[in-house]
Amino acid sequence: MLDKAIERRNKDGVMGLGEHLEELRKRVLLSVLILAPVFAICLIFGDRLVRIAIDPASKALQAAGEPANYQLNNPLEAFAAYVKIAAIITLSIAGPWIIYQLWKFIAPGLYSKEKRFIYILAPFSAVMTIGGLAFAYFVVLKVMLGFLIGFNATIIEPRTRLEALPQGVKLVPSVAVLDFDPPSPEMGMEWVNKSLMERCVCIGVKDGVADIVRQPLSHSGTIAQQYRLRETLDLIVTTCVATIGAFQTPVVVLLLGWAGVVNPSVLKKYRKYAFIVCAVLGALLTPSPDPLSMVVIFVPMYLLYELGLLLITLFPASRVMGETAAASDGEGGGP
Repeated sequence: MLDKAIERRNKDGVMGLGEHLEELRKRVLLSVLILAPVFAICLIFGDRLVRIAIDPASKALQAAGEPANYQLNNPLEAFAAYVKIAAIITLSIAGPWIIYQLWKFIAPGLYSKEKRFIYILAPFSAVMTIGGLAFAYFVVLKVMLGFLIGFNATIIEPRTRLEALPQGVKLVPSVAVLDFDPPSPEMGMEWVNKSLMERCVCIGVKDGVADIVRQPLSHSGTIAQQYRLRETLDLIVTTCVATIGAFQTPVVVLLLGWAGVVNPSVLKKYRKYAFIVCAVLGALLTPSPDPLSMVVIFVPMYLLYELGLLLITLFPASRVMGETAAASDGEGGGP
C-alpha cells in the first residue's frame, strides 16, 4: 500500500521525491517525539505498572494459600522488568498516534473508496485489540494461573505424622493470626498476616513508621511456589499478546474477504477445518500446557472466526465501496 501511494503521488504530480521524503521525515519525527514523554511518564509509574501486570499471578497465589513473593536472580532483573513494562505500555499508548501518522502519510495516495476499507478496519481492529487485552487479563490469566498454581499446590502433599500430645503438654496460641497488619505495632510484636501468608515481626520504628520484616509461609512443605519476576512477566505478556493476536481473526477474515481471497461460501465449507486449526493454535499459543487454558483460548478463536464470517456476509466489498463506486474508479485520492 505504501508503494502504491508513492507511485500515485509521483504520477499525479502532487508530490515529488524530495517532498515525499520530507513528508516521511515529518511523520517519523512526530511519531518519535511522542514516545519520549510517554515513556518518561510510564517510568514514573513503573512500580505501579509492574504490580498491575503481576496482579493476576499474585491473586492466584493468594487464592491457593501461597505467599505472593517473587525471586530475583541478579541485581538487574527488577530494573529490567520495570523498564520492560514501561516500554510495553508506552508502545500501547503511543501506538494509535504512530498509526495515525502512517495513515496521514499514505492517505493522499489512496482513492476515496479505498479509504472506506481503512475507516472500517482500523477502528474495528482497535476495538478487538482492547477486547483481546481485557479478555486475556481478566479471563485467560485468571483461569490459567488459577489452575496451574492450584495444581502445583496440591500435586505433592507434605507427609506429616499425627500423634496425640504427650501427657502434660499443651498447645497455647502465642502468635496472633490476622487478615491485616496492625496500624501501630511496637517493637518485638509478632503476628501472622493470613491474607499475605506472611509471618511479620516489628523490629523498630523509623520516623513514626513501623519497620516490619516478613517471612513467607506456605501450606506445602514439599513444593515452594516462589516464581521469578522476569519469567512471570514474560508469561503474562506472552499470554496477552497471543490473545490479542487471536482476537484479530475477524479482522483478517474480513480483509481476506474484501481482497477476494476467500468468500462466505468457502468459509462455511471449511468450518470444520477452522475448528481444528483453532484448536491447534490454542495449544500452541497457550504458554501453559493445561487443557483448560487451551479451551479458553481456542473456543473464543473459533467464535471470532464465525464473527468474521458473519461480517463478510453482511458487509461485502461491493457494499462497502457503494453500488456506483466500482464504476467510478478513475477518481483520484481525496475525502
